[in-house]
Amino acid sequence: MMKLILDSQFQKLIEQGRATSAAQLEGTDEPDHMPVVKLFTPDANCTWLISELDPDDPDLAFGLCDLGFGCPELGSVRISEIESVRGAFGLPVERDRHFAADRSLSAYADLARANGRIVA
Repeated sequence: MMKLILDSQFQKLIEQGRATSAAQLEGTDEPDHMPVVKLFTPDANCTWLISELDPDDPDLAFGLCDLGFGCPELGSVRISEIESVRGAFGLPVERDRHFAADRSLSAYADLARANGRIVA
């Protein structure tokens, strides 16, 4: 089974989570991070662009979530829940090995809302 998040990606996600936590504590604007990892179901229409992990609870991720209903949204999701998802043919979620973010998470969210799905 493919590892959903590589060690290097995990470190970057934690780093970005710490930056968000620091901004919240300081009362400053939260950073608009670049997504680090794209996860998807090969046999369903689910896609997640993950930009950070909670440093105190690394199973809790933040990103752009698209469950295939035409209304992608920003929010939190548990990596353990994503790992349990199976599509129509029972295939597990995969990491897009070729994904490289070229815009911020909010820019992906704007594009997703305009298209009714994540475009990445």
